[in-house]
Amino acid sequence: MNILIVENEMPAADKLVMLLQKTDKSINVMGVVETVEETINWLQEKPRPDLMLMDIQLDDGLCFEIFETINVDIPVIFTTAYDEYTLKAFKVNSVDYLLKPIEEESLKAALLKFKKLYADIDPFKRDFKQLMYEFRNQYKSRFLIKIGNKYKSVPVGEISHFYICERSVFLNDSQGKDYGIDYSLDQLESMLDSRKFFRINRECIVNINMISVMNSYSSSRLQLILKNADQNEIFVVSREKVSEFKKWVDR
Repeated sequence: MNILIVENEMPAADKLVMLLQKTDKSINVMGVVETVEETINWLQEKPRPDLMLMDIQLDDGLCFEIFETINVDIPVIFTTAYDEYTLKAFKVNSVDYLLKPIEEESLKAALLKFKKLYADIDPFKRDFKQLMYEFRNQYKSRFLIKIGNKYKSVPVGEISHFYICERSVFLNDSQGKDYGIDYSLDQLESMLDSRKFFRINRECIVNINMISVMNSYSSSRLQLILKNADQNEIFVVSREKVSEFKKWVDR
């Protein structure tokens, strides 16, 4: 069983690792992450754990922001010092809710509950579940933006376009606000649903739902006007992309 621990207090994390290894020698602790941001990055970039042990109050916010930002269907055993989040926890894949300090017997009972609910000895079913997980999670649904010491979650549907300016990549939302992001346009193309987003040139990806007008432009190109964008800003579909763009729109 592969387990990811989400815990910002290292003594508590070390105790969990010790209890897990004592409870079941076959358990593999894949890693320990301490923040909302680290957890999101792990789940998007690294192998999927079978189970997560998760504290609720992390250094950069409540763990529920993880579930609001990305699609997570991994079972969770919550390990926390606070009991006021019980109801909210059971709305997001919760197997059990353990109050700190975690006792060996309560952890054993929670792991047994997980095995009864989720363990599957049929390899075909297990592989099918992994395939469905990968299918559902192939596109990003939100972007977590860091603004100073705070974070903002931007749903993909509220994004107007992505663009490059002075070698940096920015996200522009439906309100016309710009946010710097740590992805290249090449990376974004693989993250975004190609039915909704199109790279019109080397420096810009647009959301089809944010296009209000398409005009003919010089040299067989197209000019786009985007909703809520600066009217002086020109969005041009490059010559080599025009044919593909028209097919993308007319489908």
